[in-house]
Amino acid sequence: MDNSVTVWLLDCAALDEAALAPFEQSLGEDERARLAGFTRPLRRRQFVAGHALLRQALAPSLGLAPSAITLTQARGSAPRLATAAGCAPFFSLSHSGRWVACAVSAGTPIGLDIECLDGGRDVAALAAQAFGAAEGEALAGLGPLVRSACFYRLWCGAEARFKLGTPAAQQCSLAHPALAIVLCSGHSLASAPVLHEVGLAALS
Repeated sequence: MDNSVTVWLLDCAALDEAALAPFEQSLGEDERARLAGFTRPLRRRQFVAGHALLRQALAPSLGLAPSAITLTQARGSAPRLATAAGCAPFFSLSHSGRWVACAVSAGTPIGLDIECLDGGRDVAALAAQAFGAAEGEALAGLGPLVRSACFYRLWCGAEARFKLGTPAAQQCSLAHPALAIVLCSGHSLASAPVLHEVGLAALS
């Protein structure tokens, strides 16, 4: 069983309506309904770019053109691949600020979370609210840079485990200058996840 994981990452800050229009046309009925519920331009851009990136990432495993991949999505749930059970790769989608990302694996369930690094946040206070007083106190005793890095690992790890939906056999942090990136997998990985950062030109 191939338990390798590839994480695809796209900076969508410079993508305007014209650049995203062809990918919006590829959305299915469920996706269009979901998109219609977003009023903020950034959230609409994240959604369209994220689903375009996901189709590109899934295409090699499915042997299909990205535009031929059908995704379904109910309100409040993650997208699903409309294909035969047992034949589809596992995937997870995440977004934060200008960035969208997805992870794909043929052999293991996965959960992915990314978060923009923000040195201005009071991460000790946020940790106390999100994780409890003990974590907040532990972070408060660290230096600013270490404190921030530890907080984002905790935060993204919790989100990635939630998306995985089952106990995690392994948790990995991927290095990036602008983001915290954490991947959780249902099975142990034979190798570290591969981070594949792409531009709009790589999408089709």
